[in-house]
Amino acid sequence: MKAVFLDRGSFPKSVNLVYPECITQVVEFENTRADEVIQRIQDADVVLTNKVVVDRAAIESTSALKLVQVMATGTNNVDKLACEENAIAVQNVEGYSGISVPEHTFSLLLALRRNLVSYLDDVKKGHWAKSEYFCFLDYPIQDLANTTMAIFGKGNLGQKVANIAAAFSMKVLFVEHKNATTVRPGYTEFQQALKLADVITLHCPLTDNTANMLSYDEFKMMKPNCVLLNTGRGGLVNEDALVDALTTHKIAAAGFDVATQEPMPVDHPLQKLTELPNFLLTPHVAWASAEAMQSLVDIGMNKIKQFSEVAQ
Repeated sequence: MKAVFLDRGSFPKSVNLVYPECITQVVEFENTRADEVIQRIQDADVVLTNKVVVDRAAIESTSALKLVQVMATGTNNVDKLACEENAIAVQNVEGYSGISVPEHTFSLLLALRRNLVSYLDDVKKGHWAKSEYFCFLDYPIQDLANTTMAIFGKGNLGQKVANIAAAFSMKVLFVEHKNATTVRPGYTEFQQALKLADVITLHCPLTDNTANMLSYDEFKMMKPNCVLLNTGRGGLVNEDALVDALTTHKIAAAGFDVATQEPMPVDHPLQKLTELPNFLLTPHVAWASAEAMQSLVDIGMNKIKQFSEVAQ
């Protein structure tokens, strides 16, 4: 079988791709524009994509394609209905970042609660050398112990985040779906969780039900000392409402790794927020530890192998 990787460049060269024996020919592209997809997948049996869109037109343009292997968890870049109608399988990769994302979540949280960025910047500016005392305490430092963390999403990532929170002696609440008519055992009602939380962290998928899940009304319910973390998906939070919440001090701080538009343009609402000391933004890298990326491609290659064995 011939495999075509449309955006191999989205993974560093240090990540080792070992294709299964069923793949006898490989073509890797650094990246692929929308107008190049059809031509590049014409004789491919297997297409690998991280974020390149494989739409209906591309799917219906080829008769050889048997499998679209998404080298990520989300499959919203593939027209799955068109694939189903043309007997083309779609596979994703899950469970590869169960350590990387939770660790990144707490990196953001600790940096915000302890004002690490402000202190690091001031040390670089020479402020410590000018201090009257052995230290300077220009920014508040707060512990995590005995605070309450509300987690949206009780899957692998949410559970791992909860385990780390417990190690910090935090109280953990798993949040019930917004507008749910009943509250499941082990969950806390949506609005109640917002009112109780000192930290809110998002680890749920972006769906029609979760889009703009946190907006103006929800920010009004939060504590003024609340820290909001989003390493899930852009669009879970109304970004204009976030700007308002941070600039009017409805919440204390926020740390984001995602945005509604990626790559994020310079005129994006979150870009302006990066000028604030209480907002941290990383470029969608929570998933991307060296170990997690290698695990991702290893799982992806194994899934291609399994597909081939079943298809024979």
